[in-house]
Amino acid sequence: MVVSTLHQIDPRLGVSYEATMNEQIDATQAALLHRFSAWLVGGFAAMALGVLGLYGIIAFAVSQRTREIGIRMALGAQRSSLYKLVMLQAGWLIFVGLTIGLVCSVAASLWIRNLLFGVHAWDALTLGGVSVLLGLASMAASFLPARRAASVNPTDALRAE
Repeated sequence: MVVSTLHQIDPRLGVSYEATMNEQIDATQAALLHRFSAWLVGGFAAMALGVLGLYGIIAFAVSQRTREIGIRMALGAQRSSLYKLVMLQAGWLIFVGLTIGLVCSVAASLWIRNLLFGVHAWDALTLGGVSVLLGLASMAASFLPARRAASVNPTDALRAE
């Protein structure tokens, strides 16, 4: 449409690579960088939401097992064994989540390998570092429900239901 209008004005006018301004801007490297930055921030937000979700799941599981924890404490269970019980449960969830996340991240990095310059499609050091960081953050989020489980008063827990 723009080309035909320009040819009506001056038929000798040569037009090449016609595109709208939005198409031209979207094709620039700066636009791609901003889009990538937005995806990166969104990914970190999703990871934080995952850690928060894990905290919620573990806290809910501890609240559902208050009676069981109270019985264990009344029978002489040590606080350290209750910490271990809750942290092992969280550890399995974290392990499964990290395994699924690593598989998906390797698959995604192989999918976008044409956009990467100067780096391999996946870097073992980076994946390992991110996994350790997420694992530690998840274990820290699981520590609060474990502490709450270890501080349960057996008589109150048994009397509550």
